[in-house]
Amino acid sequence: MKIGDKVKFVSADDDQVKWGSNDDPRLVLNTDDVYEIESIEVHSWHTKIYLKGIKGKFNSVSFKLV
Repeated sequence: MKIGDKVKFVSADDDQVKWGSNDDPRLVLNTDDVYEIESIEVHSWHTKIYLKGIKGKFNSVSFKLV
């Protein structure tokens, strides 16, 4: 994944949200919508993504490229 990529939210579980103190995408995102990656934060064990127009940081494993 890179800045500008389009992604869809697939799913998330409590552990994925808690890992790295991410925000919970289940509360703000819809699995039918397409989002654009605005920023990426790579860590040794996980990657956080920030979405254009959406407040929060999310674990990249909760998304798929479209």
